[in-house]
Amino acid sequence: MGLRAALVQLNCSDDPSANLATTLEYVRKAAAGGAQIALTPEMTNCVSASRAHQQRVLQHEDDDITLAALRRAAQDLGIWVMIGSLALKTRDPDGRFANRSFLISPHGAIVARYDKVHMFDVQVSETESYRESGGFRPGTQAVLADTDFACIGMSICYDLRFPYLYRALAKGGADILTVPAAFSPVTGAAHWDVLLRARAIETGCFVLAPAQTGQHVATQGHARQTYGHSMAIAPWGDVLLDMGTQPGVDLVTIDLDQILGARNRIPALFHDRPIEGPAQP
Repeated sequence: MGLRAALVQLNCSDDPSANLATTLEYVRKAAAGGAQIALTPEMTNCVSASRAHQQRVLQHEDDDITLAALRRAAQDLGIWVMIGSLALKTRDPDGRFANRSFLISPHGAIVARYDKVHMFDVQVSETESYRESGGFRPGTQAVLADTDFACIGMSICYDLRFPYLYRALAKGGADILTVPAAFSPVTGAAHWDVLLRARAIETGCFVLAPAQTGQHVATQGHARQTYGHSMAIAPWGDVLLDMGTQPGVDLVTIDLDQILGARNRIPALFHDRPIEGPAQP
């Protein structure tokens, strides 16, 4: 069974309205190309390193213009839309935002929500550091979503480095793992494709990973740069699509029958054993 999936690669600024216009254009192109599902990257609505700017332009879920417009687009076009993530205001006492992914049905309904669990708090180099938890609160719940073509396990960006999440999703029934991202160029060049292939091989799932790319325009705070290379990976670890570094939309056909074939060849997903230790030296 073949599924036509479209990966949308964006170079978002810190202006949600401008980003929305581009995203809608690409989603419409995806539908025109025959996509059954279009997937956008992490931070589809706003890429910003300024908490003050985010506080001014971000909205709560019920008011978010990107979510509302993409729900309408999904319904108008009759396709599934995976919004990689939106930065959203919450009513948490500490004022932190949510980094939330949405799966939208062809009827425009929100089928599933997933809040990013693992926060990107790292010192990549002497000049590049991130503390995502300073502005965003982590989620606590792994999420599976059923569609009319497959079961989808949802994740976001830095989650990619925690294989136990993907193993749990696959054991729960996931056929496809989504990894929308805004990966750093340094860590992207070193680890992005390796980790995506590993997650596919370990679970026998397809991996669809739409990404932000390039130098991002910032009206306040420092400008971020991201790695790009949106990818689609088969359950055996084959790279089906690598979009390079240019914004745009590209389609890939995935054969869902390959899932069972890969898992039958190497059934490691079902070979877990209890262990003790490690023993103290």
